[in-house]
This record gives sequence, structure tokens and C-alpha cells, in this order.
Amino acid sequence: MSVLKYPLATEKAVGLITNGNTIIYVVDSRATKSQIKQEFQSAFNAKVKSVRTVNMPNNSKRAYIKLSKDSSAGDIAMKLKLV
Repeated sequence: MSVLKYPLATEKAVGLITNGNTIIYVVDSRATKSQIKQEFQSAFNAKVKSVRTVNMPNNSKRAYIKLSKDSSAGDIAMKLKLV
């Protein structure tokens, strides 16, 4: 089962990529923060500082993945073609 579904490409999400070094992902609703962190680090070879999750009213779950200063959210966004 893949925990990460797809990255979010809203105006707010792109702003967080540039200003907050954070990427927003829609994830499986049963995923834990540690599962999200492990899968993101293995998929993108980036060091994750923290993960915050939000359960949305439409029964989906979003993960705000903040990267450490060593990793750039902008570079990962370029790979994902978000920016």
C-alpha cells in the first residue's frame, strides 16, 4: 500500500514550497506520521524535519511535510512539476 497519493498544487501549497520549505501531500487516511515520513524520505532522498496532518471534511487526509535546511522543497517540486 502506498501512503503518499499525490502532491497538492494549490496557490497556498506553492506558497509554502517557496516560503516555508514545506510540501503538501494528500495521503492515505489510515497513514501515520511516521509512515508518511519514512515513505517520503525513501522516495525523494530528502531529510524530513516534521510532518503535520489534517483530516479534511471529504474524508481525505493531507500531510504538511516540512523539510530540513539540507533539503530543498523547491527542488522536489521541480521533480514533481509543481513549480
